[in-house]
Amino acid sequence: MDRVLGRIWWLLAASAVIAFLSPPFLWLFGIMDGAGLTLYLQQVVSGTANGCVYALVALGIVLIYKATETINFAQGELMMVGAFLAFTFITMYGFGFWIGAAMAVAGGVLFGMATDRAIIRPVVGQPVFAIVMVTLGFGFVVRAVVSMIPGWGTDTYALATPFSGADLRLGALVVSQDYAAIIVSTVVLVAFLFVFFRYTRLGVAMEASSENQLAAYYMGIPVKRVYTLIWGLSAGVAAFAGLLLAPVTFIHTQMGFGVVFKAFPAAILGGFGSIPGAIVGGLIIGIVEALAGFYLPEGFKDVAAYVVLLVVLLLKPEGIFGRVVVKKV
Repeated sequence: MDRVLGRIWWLLAASAVIAFLSPPFLWLFGIMDGAGLTLYLQQVVSGTANGCVYALVALGIVLIYKATETINFAQGELMMVGAFLAFTFITMYGFGFWIGAAMAVAGGVLFGMATDRAIIRPVVGQPVFAIVMVTLGFGFVVRAVVSMIPGWGTDTYALATPFSGADLRLGALVVSQDYAAIIVSTVVLVAFLFVFFRYTRLGVAMEASSENQLAAYYMGIPVKRVYTLIWGLSAGVAAFAGLLLAPVTFIHTQMGFGVVFKAFPAAILGGFGSIPGAIVGGLIIGIVEALAGFYLPEGFKDVAAYVVLLVVLLLKPEGIFGRVVVKKV
């Protein structure tokens, strides 16, 4: 009976999604003109680009949670530090975009590993709320420290990329090259992470440590060192997201604060702990946010992500890709 009700709920949800995404069908049957369809597709593209950034930040949150069961509320600040590092290497020191971008991501990885060793490791084993407060407080501290660094401060900075100021034309559809770069780079990074986790010894060790810490330890995996590397990988992904977002929203100390509160709904929507779920959740949040901002009255854009999250959790509490875990006592 529960399974039947579940399928009915999913059928209703799928119908609502199709209705919301119906403009292509309206255009196909001649009910909507080409201009209306073009405006719709423009919103979908911009929403997909923003959704990619949400997905990458959500991916970092999920990576840390899967491995250490720690919810990192400072993930947005890790993204912000990566963006400032990119600004420093590319604009201030003139290393060139590609070299500066690589150095920024590498700096993000080192910052994440240092965060694990200096901030997180001492509180491992403490109650969950203590670790949550540590990550929250760490985020505030990072923002305060960044605002005091000479050359960074509280000002807003622009980051020029090889893609800035140019557009791609696909028929009547005009796509900013910055948005296209975000989408393509996210696809490449996700493909890289898939290969890394599936076919490399370190990736398999990370997967094993996240599934069962004790069993991984007995198999000879240095679990503590792997956890440090996972923090580094997560921070590197966040720095990459900051690098992608910087040309669109500029660099400032508050840039990660808003993104992380869209990334958390994305991670929960996809099923907290699911890597594919983080990607799908981020894209859904980004597209829904863009469509709500264009078609619905002012104010709906900011709450659209949470409305979608609420509906999905009512229908499927474990999230789209989440698993129901039953524990016997």
